[in-house]
Amino acid sequence: MFNEYLSQIKNEDHRRRTREVLTWVHATYPQLEKRIAWGNPHFTHEGTFIIAFSTASKHLAVTPEGKPLAVFAQDIQEAGYEATSMIMRIPWNKEVNYDLLRTFIDYNLKDKKGLTTYWRKPGQ
Repeated sequence: MFNEYLSQIKNEDHRRRTREVLTWVHATYPQLEKRIAWGNPHFTHEGTFIIAFSTASKHLAVTPEGKPLAVFAQDIQEAGYEATSMIMRIPWNKEVNYDLLRTFIDYNLKDKKGLTTYWRKPGQ
């Protein structure tokens, strides 16, 4: 799963952490489809985007779209992570809060049920 993507991550610790997160998503949500889009691992359901991940030198970026980041801004802050309008950053030296990832995924699965577009349209 995502082996080609993972093989491009030079830092062994970052590659291991990213593999753990991707494996957790796949094991916890086997109904999600996996794909590489825009060069990064994406998980989708019935054709709509649910969550994606990417790596940077200082963090693992989590992209659940902007709406969940706004809805759960307090949870993100309490977890000790930073977020922009579109991504949440998990520093490599912090533990992954899998409950927060589950919150994003569960929210998107419910909120985007029946959506026929990949991304939410403005205001959705």
